[in-house]
Amino acid sequence: MGPRAFRWVLHVDLDQFLAAVEVLRRPELAGRPVIVGGRGDPSERTVVSTASYEARAFGVRSGMPLRVAVRKVPDAVLLPVDHETYDAASAHVMDTLRGLGSVVEVLGWDEAFLGCDADDPEAEARRVQRAVLEATALHCSVGIGDTRVRAKIATGFGKPAGVFRLTADTWFEVMGERPTDALWGVGSKVSRRLAAHGIGTVAQLAAADLDTLVAEFGPRMGAWYRDLGRGDGSAVVDDTPWVARGHSRETTYQRNLTTPEQVTAALRELAAQVHADTEGEGRAVFRVGLKVRYAPFFTRTLARKLSAPTRSLDELTAAVLDLAERLEPGREVRLLGVRAEMVVPPGEDVSQ
Repeated sequence: MGPRAFRWVLHVDLDQFLAAVEVLRRPELAGRPVIVGGRGDPSERTVVSTASYEARAFGVRSGMPLRVAVRKVPDAVLLPVDHETYDAASAHVMDTLRGLGSVVEVLGWDEAFLGCDADDPEAEARRVQRAVLEATALHCSVGIGDTRVRAKIATGFGKPAGVFRLTADTWFEVMGERPTDALWGVGSKVSRRLAAHGIGTVAQLAAADLDTLVAEFGPRMGAWYRDLGRGDGSAVVDDTPWVARGHSRETTYQRNLTTPEQVTAALRELAAQVHADTEGEGRAVFRVGLKVRYAPFFTRTLARKLSAPTRSLDELTAAVLDLAERLEPGREVRLLGVRAEMVVPPGEDVSQ
């Protein structure tokens, strides 16, 4: 069907998705603090992928080192990430949403935008919740907005298993005095840069001088951040199948890499994995990237465009190793990542 503007945008977000899927296949875990991350081993360098609400009550959050999470909840149930199971559960949910006759734009494993022109969007949201629960036994929250931004942010006020509407009329009442990092797309670094200009709340961002924002973030992002402060934006939902722009693989090493030989061997392995991913799509690579995290925790990224697109493993590996020549000698390496960006398929728009 492609992109289309709607009267309302519904943002459907599955509640504690990974933990909820695990509880479905292990009902005895219901009501217990469940933490999913890595291989479920807190002695390894890995982070929390998700946590049940029972674990979140103790301060456990996604992205937190698993070892820290365990200290917060010593009796938590630790489980490894099971991608295949989550893929299947997600696909079931998205198929259910499409079965309702909605235009569905999938955002990830556990969330999607739906287009809605109903006079009563709350009734439609509850119909969505019932359908997902009956088909998959999973609960979801639904945000309703007159823009994508407002729908996405509204969902947080509906959790868990609730419905919340956020519109231009209620935006500043609900969001005006909240800090800027409460906005979708504003992280801690951006909020600190805004604070340096005396912009600490959503209302202050909405009223900020555009020239100030453009000077700090550039013409495109400066204008975008001010619109974000107002909750403005598109009400378009696009069900066009997503096409990957590239593939990435990265590894956090349990022991730091300390020699050039170790780094080279690790990069060859990552390059081979990325090559297999791109070959699975039958697409040539035109640009490669290298990510390195030095111990204790300083991250740098490098990239280069190839002289010509290639599907050759040897050429891809050589480009990655060429980038590695720019790494700082003598520094221990905690993480390495390789990314390959692919040529756009004919007739496709590649997601940014």
